[in-house]
Amino acid sequence: QTQLEESGGGSVQSGGSLRLSCAASRAFGHDYCLGWFRQAPGKEREGLASLEDDGTETYAASVKGRFSISRDNAKNTVYLEMNNLKPEDTGMYYCAADLMPPGITCGSAAWSSWGQGTQVTVSS
Repeated sequence: QTQLEESGGGSVQSGGSLRLSCAASRAFGHDYCLGWFRQAPGKEREGLASLEDDGTETYAASVKGRFSISRDNAKNTVYLEMNNLKPEDTGMYYCAADLMPPGITCGSAAWSSWGQGTQVTVSS
């Protein structure tokens, strides 16, 4: 199982930006789904963004156009660039990964590997 560790969280004002990083204990090979999730206080965890092995990106409606997921294979790292942050973006952010059977998309991912999370707080 791949170990994941997030970093880059912090406190920003509304309209600000942050870039979260998720370092993996080993290389993301082929057929990996990579994703970012958020859990706000008192709310269920929600999926924000996912990245297929072929480069296809998928975003939740709440962050589309503001957040961007990317990966650096040389650094075994996946990123979440967050712009125009809003107070409702406050929460604990987690990265996740899953090894998928060929031809199966991230929509069916079980997300077997998770990081410990990094806190993002956006003030108005």
